[in-house]
Amino acid sequence: MTFAALMVDVDGVIVTHPPGRRWDADLEADLGIDPASLQSAFFTPHWAKIAIGNAKLEELLSPALATIAPTVTAETLIAYWFAKDTQLDQTLLGALARLRANGMPMHLATVQEDRRAAYLWQTLGLKDRFDSILHSGLIGAAKPDSAYFDAVAQRLNLAPGDLMLLDDRQDNVDAAIGSGWQARLWTGRQTLDEVLFTSV
Repeated sequence: MTFAALMVDVDGVIVTHPPGRRWDADLEADLGIDPASLQSAFFTPHWAKIAIGNAKLEELLSPALATIAPTVTAETLIAYWFAKDTQLDQTLLGALARLRANGMPMHLATVQEDRRAAYLWQTLGLKDRFDSILHSGLIGAAKPDSAYFDAVAQRLNLAPGDLMLLDDRQDNVDAAIGSGWQARLWTGRQTLDEVLFTSV
């Protein structure tokens, strides 16, 4: 098995959480926002269009917060969310760094709106570890939509079969394969080499 570039997902792969704990686990205690209410007022109705760049995060978050937590600003919640969603898997990053040092181009392939993509890239320093971040807000489509995979291959000027996706969601893995990519499911229970070079 050979590939010309490794495409790495972020949430659930590079950014992790202890089992059963999400970034919003302490949201109600810290900011007085019920996570279920935030999900129903903001993420469920709006996230899909925000993630592909068809709406701005703060523009839709502000009115949602006005109904469920009127004393909390969008900027306060965004800063809280981004800061809580930053636990990096250093073991995996080390393995990826060794592969990249041996000449493997490496890109982030992730569903992110522009602001968190910039935070991951600049503030968390992933720009020092990867060649680019090809996030859904930039591409205008999100995994598992085939339009995302097609656009990324075109942007990198590579044949789909030359791209390998490492992702924690089976639907994304299946969609990537359906678009002609190679793909492997990341569970964190195997080493990077085992997943990339011995899995079938």
